[in-house]
Amino acid sequence: MEMVIALACSAAVLFGADRLLLWLESRGHVHWRRKGRENLSAQPSTELDSMLSEQPRQ
Repeated sequence: MEMVIALACSAAVLFGADRLLLWLESRGHVHWRRKGRENLSAQPSTELDSMLSEQPRQ
């Protein structure tokens, strides 16, 4: 019986966490399930990337 209660509690916690993350996603705080990942290759490179890339020295 304890196993059934533990599984039910685990399912309730996972369901609650999913609903919380969906709510946070609707507010724009996280990307969870509804919005896909951003295409990082379309993002402009940062200055740090350009400083770390090998450039020919003059």
